[in-house]
Amino acid sequence: MHGEYKVPGGKLVVADLDVVDGVVRRAQLSGDFFLEPDDALERINGALAGLPIELPVAQIAARVRAVLGDGVEMIGFSPEAVAVAVRRALTGATGWRDHAWEFVHDVPREPALQMALDEVLAEQVGSGERPPTLRIWEWASNAVIIGSFQSLANEVDLDGAAKHDVTVVRRISGGGAMFVEPGNTITYSLYVPESLVSGLSFVESYAFLDDWVVGALNDLGIAATYQPINDITSPAGKIAGAAQKRFAGGAVLHHVTMAYDMDAAKMLEVLRIGREKLSDKGTTSANKRVDPLRSQTGLERAAVIERLVGSFAGRYGLSRSTIDEETLDEARRRVTSKFGTREWLTRVP
Repeated sequence: MHGEYKVPGGKLVVADLDVVDGVVRRAQLSGDFFLEPDDALERINGALAGLPIELPVAQIAARVRAVLGDGVEMIGFSPEAVAVAVRRALTGATGWRDHAWEFVHDVPREPALQMALDEVLAEQVGSGERPPTLRIWEWASNAVIIGSFQSLANEVDLDGAAKHDVTVVRRISGGGAMFVEPGNTITYSLYVPESLVSGLSFVESYAFLDDWVVGALNDLGIAATYQPINDITSPAGKIAGAAQKRFAGGAVLHHVTMAYDMDAAKMLEVLRIGREKLSDKGTTSANKRVDPLRSQTGLERAAVIERLVGSFAGRYGLSRSTIDEETLDEARRRVTSKFGTREWLTRVP
């Protein structure tokens, strides 16, 4: 059994295991990490031998940590990273390069249709109708997208939304509200099979699925980092927020909204951002919470998108695709039955 785990911001850890009768009989750890002293590798391999295959990450990491003792330097990885690589081997996880990725840069769509497309495309990946896909969205109008479990009344000033011609919709994933203006926002979705994040916790999967875009932002000269649970940030401020939904059919939807430019005053008139939320982020002004990509890169929005997509393609490969009419028709039906309805929008009043 073979499992790989690229530590976000760190090194690759590879676990090759021989399993007999539900027990790891032999383990070989490898990767581009740094480890001192040399014999620590043999100690780790020894700790993994005899491992029951059902052991969770925390207990595997504890076994590894117990054999290392003082004086061992693990650079670019950790006992937890070893445990994740082992779990990914035991669960048959796939890697990014195991898949033929498709790329869709869609035309502008209305907010409710965007919500429906996310659900339909994720289900298609889960059923095998569509390969894993990266989709860049284009927005047809201003929008606020609230999380699946947020209260509409608590999050959105409906008078402010009406004043600024902002459409309010609810998505299927959790997380916080996002303020969107068509030319000032970069939104993308990843539709992936569950096997890609097998062996990872929900929190670990956020960092894992965001690692490529953090690297792409770094290549643009932005000191971007992942901030648990679901933010991408820089010393200048928050850049993006992610949300995720896992489907019973075996797919994972991971979508991210990034601020390219923004009208902070307008956002504050539409979103009810309370003092408690701001204090949790360590700031006293909502204007400081999000720092647009435009100010950090000096690039046009289209150029930023091109660089981000190019980075993904360089890592994992991409082939162009489109959204067919049958998919659009199904998404439109769901707008009528779900995403465009008052019942869905106010499911948490």
